[in-house]
Amino acid sequence: MPAKPAPTFAFETAAGASPERLVVGVDEVGRGPLAGPVVACALALDPTRVPEVLIARLRDSKALSAKARTEIAEGLRVHAVHALGRAEVDEIDRLNILHAAMLAMTRAVAALPQVPAHALIDGNKVPDGLPCPAEAVVGGDGRVLSIAGASIVAKVARDREMAELDARHPGYGWAANAGYGTRQHRDALVRLGATMHHRRSFKPVQEVLKNAS
Repeated sequence: MPAKPAPTFAFETAAGASPERLVVGVDEVGRGPLAGPVVACALALDPTRVPEVLIARLRDSKALSAKARTEIAEGLRVHAVHALGRAEVDEIDRLNILHAAMLAMTRAVAALPQVPAHALIDGNKVPDGLPCPAEAVVGGDGRVLSIAGASIVAKVARDREMAELDARHPGYGWAANAGYGTRQHRDALVRLGATMHHRRSFKPVQEVLKNAS
């Protein structure tokens, strides 16, 4: 199977990106896990400032090893304008995961040091409440450089937080599974019960709570 083409700067260029005109890519991670927040990143790349060797490594975060993601995220934090946003577990349960993910992306854009001129959103839906024009790009994390960068920074930030939570709530394997519903995580849910970080609106967690009552 041929390798997928690398993401490019074409969407940013079409949106008029320049050092004076901030065009950001926005992506989120953490829709599927049974525990933990959903985390989003808004990120703008200036090819004249970001090292070429770093840009050449940008891919959809899911196509990279954990080591590569961490290295790339460290470089992007130094060389790219970026901000994180999040939605907490209680917001996920109250709003549903789709609306919580949209909220996290809106918060990431709002947290930027300046209002962007344009936002490129991974997926097929643009969040409400953005302070700038925006467009949705299906498969954006594999097509758009700034979205690929945002996906990596968001993924590394969330994974790091889940590893920290794993130290406080051992047994669920969050340092390895990031809160996703692996066999280890599901077995621990039955054995240990749900924590305050579990999403009670998700069916596997609901079933554990129902059986425990």
